[in-house]
Amino acid sequence: MDTRGISEPVRDACDVVTVPTRQGLEAVDILRRGTGDGMGPVIHDDGCDTLGFLVPSGTAAAWDVPGSTCTETDGRGLRLDPDPGPPVEGSDWLLPPGEADLATDPAVLRAALGEAARLIEAADSCR
Repeated sequence: MDTRGISEPVRDACDVVTVPTRQGLEAVDILRRGTGDGMGPVIHDDGCDTLGFLVPSGTAAAWDVPGSTCTETDGRGLRLDPDPGPPVEGSDWLLPPGEADLATDPAVLRAALGEAARLIEAADSCR
């Protein structure tokens, strides 16, 4: 496990890629089956409708993955403390900071989300 972020100062700036829960959970599984490198904190909403992957600040400017959105947070209320409470009201950590890299690598996430979408499409076509 990469613990570089635990002893470093709090980082406020990040963007959040939001996806439907089903695709997000598939992507988490894909990322964890890989080397595990490049996976940052993941949040979920209390309604279990969406997952949010924390990505480096600036990712939103070039994010173009269908079925997902990338939102700039500019540090507004979302802090990457190693041992935080819920990141924002109405959500909680699926993979909290301190157990992950500081942010998910956008290229790695893009590939995992694409693979997840293909797996879901294949599974749904078998019904």
